[in-house]
Amino acid sequence: MQLNGARILLTGAGGGLGQALAQALAEAGASLLLVGRDQKKLATLAVNLAGGGQEVSTLAVDLKQPADVARLVEEAGRFQTDVLINNAGINAFGLFEQQDWARVADVLETNLAAPMRLTHALLSLLQSRERAAIVNIGSTFGSLPFPGFAAYSAAKAGMKGFSQALRRELWQERADGRIEVIYVAPRAIDTPLNTPAVNALNADLGSKSDSPEAAARQIVAALAAGRGETYLGFPERLFAWLNGVAPALIDRALKPKLAIVKRHARPAI
Repeated sequence: MQLNGARILLTGAGGGLGQALAQALAEAGASLLLVGRDQKKLATLAVNLAGGGQEVSTLAVDLKQPADVARLVEEAGRFQTDVLINNAGINAFGLFEQQDWARVADVLETNLAAPMRLTHALLSLLQSRERAAIVNIGSTFGSLPFPGFAAYSAAKAGMKGFSQALRRELWQERADGRIEVIYVAPRAIDTPLNTPAVNALNADLGSKSDSPEAAARQIVAALAAGRGETYLGFPERLFAWLNGVAPALIDRALKPKLAIVKRHARPAI
């Protein structure tokens, strides 16, 4: 996908990864429609990106609200969007049995249902463009489900399945181009999305984290190259692959870590 001149709708733009993605995409020459819930953060980001010559617009919406999605679809049409990046997401660390169901439902809605709904609403617009792309930001936990992250792992596994199915559904060579569906699964990223308990857990487990800027560069590279699936970080991508072919091995590897997870997960967050 040619990023210079691309017109990109980026959700979750106010977060740590979202801001790094916005910066990397602007540097590549893309115009941006920045979407999030905090208008002040979006406005500040837009000011910081000004000066590159590309158009930068903002829209504060709640993607769980149908009326807000309708407003966003209308604005995306005016913006002539040809790339959708579903980046918005939340996390919830804690033992499943101890978590409030409202929080579990929020994770599933925000990380899976909302991006699917937005993609569905924008498909006709994207199909009208000469060339278009949908980028779904997943997680290593979508392929390597982890104790303490049951709802988050389920949502990201769903995002992976949605991306694969939609790619196969839309894959077609056309005289006027096609829609690429790209799934990128980062490992842990050092952003405010991580609670102190998650940071402490990662430290105890020796889990590596990437900076938002490093993850953003790799996501932008995946979009530019048109790679259908990209898994970030080693050995995480190896373990994710191994979980797909021999999950019993991962079961055995994770069993000794359960006590550490439980220690950090109580009380549930």
